[in-house]
Amino acid sequence: MSSQTQHDALALADQRKRLGRRAQMLAGASVSYNAIEALIAISAGTVAGSGALIAFGLDSIVEMSSGLIILWQFRHRVPESRERIALRLIALSFFALAAYVAVDSVLALVQRQSPEASPVGIGLALASLAVMPVLSLAQRRTGRALGSTTVVADSTQTLLCTYLSAVLLIGLVLNMWLGWWWADPLAALVIGAVAAKEGVEAWKGDSCCMPGSKQDEPGPGASSCSSSSCG
Repeated sequence: MSSQTQHDALALADQRKRLGRRAQMLAGASVSYNAIEALIAISAGTVAGSGALIAFGLDSIVEMSSGLIILWQFRHRVPESRERIALRLIALSFFALAAYVAVDSVLALVQRQSPEASPVGIGLALASLAVMPVLSLAQRRTGRALGSTTVVADSTQTLLCTYLSAVLLIGLVLNMWLGWWWADPLAALVIGAVAAKEGVEAWKGDSCCMPGSKQDEPGPGASSCSSSSCG
């Protein structure tokens, strides 16, 4: 092996270490923010009787688990060896959220549960709309640079929080201003449906965005790292 080849190999290894540390830093930031978000959302949702707000808080817990999975993966000497199991765990966390939200929302619709107005929930949704897109973009760029499906999936969870914040905001505002009690459980059902979809995509996306995978090669029927299975 020539000295230039050795130098290139060392430079590549050093770059991957830096990207791995960045992935852990972003995952830590996501876990911290979502811990606060979950506490506020579940507390406010319980007080107001808002299924959508509670579901939003549970989604924050799911995002926390996703961040913790990323931290677990990249604490290993060879993070790639944990890629597949980490992606499966992230998918399962999506499915757990979807199942809970579906049951709770259907019961709320059948029993005609009318939640109270929640200004705290509205403020939380607005804060998430400001924070989450920035964090998701940083995670996605890092994941693609690493060729890590799990980091990209984690960025999708973060981006999902942005969409869910918008859905939550619409449901809470409609209930507070117009008294449309059914908007809240319907918003929660949307959250659950999106979570289920992302769970399926994460479960199928174990080879997407990985170096050397067919998905990296453009062509008829081939997907890329910008496809839905990679968020």
